[in-house]
Amino acid sequence: MSKTSTNSILIPILSKEQTKIALSQSYNLARLTNSKIVILGVETREHPVKKLLVELAKLATLKSGQPVETLFREGNIYDEITKVADVLNPIFILIGITSKLGMGKNLVNNSFRMVRESKHPVITIRGKVHRDGCKTILLPVDLSKETRDKVKKAIELAKIFKSDIRVISILTSNEEDEENKLISYSNQVWKFIKEQGIRCTIKTLRGKDIPKMIKNYGYEVDADLILIMTKAELSLKEIFIGTVAQRVINESDIPVLSFRPVIRKDTTAWK
Repeated sequence: MSKTSTNSILIPILSKEQTKIALSQSYNLARLTNSKIVILGVETREHPVKKLLVELAKLATLKSGQPVETLFREGNIYDEITKVADVLNPIFILIGITSKLGMGKNLVNNSFRMVRESKHPVITIRGKVHRDGCKTILLPVDLSKETRDKVKKAIELAKIFKSDIRVISILTSNEEDEENKLISYSNQVWKFIKEQGIRCTIKTLRGKDIPKMIKNYGYEVDADLILIMTKAELSLKEIFIGTVAQRVINESDIPVLSFRPVIRKDTTAWK
């Protein structure tokens, strides 16, 4: 028997097979964080879940070794997931997604809407095959103030999983001043992570297609998780061409951890 769990991991049912994959990825995380697994089924006319909810709960109880709880709701899937998450305050929401998350006319897509607007960290899982655990974390960094939050989250997870961190920065212009700032900041991040006793490498690439380069480097280093930031509000331009975060989630078979940044003043120095 595990100790009484003080944390929770929320897993909404969106599709049978991909939710099973997301559920399997929660077991090790639940054990390492002493979390209970909460499986949420939201039933609609097109999406019956009662039978599947029972099936998944039995599977999770058998395989996780952690407490498992089920919740059943009726109504709009996105709204109910949001309500439950706000009450539960999970350390992570894990969602298994099967298709690309559209923008533009498909802006109301439940999965991406939840990722973008969630107050809680969301791990999206598209691929079919994943390791049990998290050996390598991919950490893209830039000069935005939000990078500090990503670094802290990467360190937190690396300590839980005993992971390596792969830092990547991408130069998109030929402006020497910008290049120097980004290279300097990336090295500060690398040094800070190393000081925490975590194995870390650093890589600087040059190019314009940031999401593609992040994804491809993730495959190259056999990453288990990519960390990105999301924004609750999108500009008109972002709605029609898509954000870096949205494209990474759309295109990567590597699980992606998305979370919203803490509001703070801009900085290009780590400390």
